[in-house]
Amino acid sequence: MTYKASSKRYETMQYRNCGNTGLKLPLLSLGLWHNFGGSTMSTESKKVLFEAFDSGITHFDLANNYGPPYGSAESNFGKVMKSDLSKYRDELIISSKAGYDMWDGPYGEWGSKKHVIASCDQSLKRMNLDYVDIFYSHRFDPNTLLEETADALESIYRSGKALYIGVSSYSAKKTKEMYSILKNRGIKILIHQPSYSLINRWIEKDLAPTLIKKGVGCIAFSPLAQGMLSEKYFKGIPKISRANQKITSLNKELITKKNLKILQELNEIAKKRGQSLSQMAIAWVLNNKAITSALIGVRNTQQLRENINALKNLDFSKSELALLNRTAHDEGINLWAPSSSF
Repeated sequence: MTYKASSKRYETMQYRNCGNTGLKLPLLSLGLWHNFGGSTMSTESKKVLFEAFDSGITHFDLANNYGPPYGSAESNFGKVMKSDLSKYRDELIISSKAGYDMWDGPYGEWGSKKHVIASCDQSLKRMNLDYVDIFYSHRFDPNTLLEETADALESIYRSGKALYIGVSSYSAKKTKEMYSILKNRGIKILIHQPSYSLINRWIEKDLAPTLIKKGVGCIAFSPLAQGMLSEKYFKGIPKISRANQKITSLNKELITKKNLKILQELNEIAKKRGQSLSQMAIAWVLNNKAITSALIGVRNTQQLRENINALKNLDFSKSELALLNRTAHDEGINLWAPSSSF
């Protein structure tokens, strides 16, 4: 049976303007980094997509190498797009990225014009789309002039293959440089996508203030620190968990006694707020004035609903924020730090 979206999909979701533009993003966006790859999309993953849209989540975030295997998340999404979501295309914000390893040879990754444009063309073909709403430079390339990466983004923008341009995991310094380069060409950076959470707070010093000053939006990925900011690791490492996967973004070695103690203390604060740890973590990220949307990744509809319920309590008292700042610090878990180190 063909999917039909709920007529109530816009009744409860909140939206924020992305920087100083007219584009609004939902407070929660859905990332397809994990759980949407493979030879076909699972029934549960399809349910997640449909229920997310039924809940007012209009933004689906992808990249060329999402899967695994690489490209499969986009291919699977493209099939669902064609069979069920195409009639809602104008209600959707769909994004993709280029920069990480994707295919063999010297042009399969990084920020050259060759890679970025080819990658965009491949992504559009996989997703059965004429354009994406946002196209990102996925990481800074220290061996390619920023002007060349800007050339590629400009070409994609002016050709109509992307409505907006973004960057991901760029330092404040390189963000400013890319902002200036594109501004001089009459193009505005819409959005930055950094990792950010209670225990990964690198953006607070320079990047967040820079984005606010420049009027650039910010969508935080890994607001749950790859699943650490949940209760799933309190009693060990579950068989079905990110830390137990062969190809993973969460190293088992990060599940230390010290970190578990911090997580348990945070959990007690969350309980007093009437939230789960993950709900409080999402609410906290959205409390940052620079943040437009929090990018969630879920395995099933149960996790999706729990994350959406975080929006029922987004307010923090001054005492709560002070307590959280005393309890949670940057714990050195940012896997994407090399990109933002320049």
